[in-house]
This record gives sequence, C-alpha cells and structure tokens, in this order.
Amino acid sequence: MLNKLALTLAVIGALNWGSIGIFKFDIVAWLFGGQLTSASRIVFTIVGIAGLWCVTMLFTDRHTA
Repeated sequence: MLNKLALTLAVIGALNWGSIGIFKFDIVAWLFGGQLTSASRIVFTIVGIAGLWCVTMLFTDRHTA
C-alpha cells in the first residue's frame, strides 16, 4: 500500500512539473497560495520523499507466484 501511495504522489509531482514545463503554471503553488507558503513546501517535500521511495522500488525484486 505504501508503494502505491508513493507512486501516486510521484505521478502527481510529475504532472505538476509537466504543467510547469508546458504551460508555465505551477498547480501546487496555485492551490496553496504560492511556492513559498508553508503548505506548498510541505506538499513539495512529501512528493519529493515519495519520489525517493519510488527509487527504492526500482531495486526491489518482486516475483509473482
């Protein structure tokens, strides 16, 4: 379950970066009142931690029975 949550947050972060790159529009900053607000920084931090967690999933060997 933690892997799915981390992956979902990483996808949200990727979509946000995509909107910044294509439209120059930061969805998280728009939702939480700017890039430097505490709420935005918390969201960015949580998404970053989720991204780091997803890196560990690259090196986890999962075999299905």
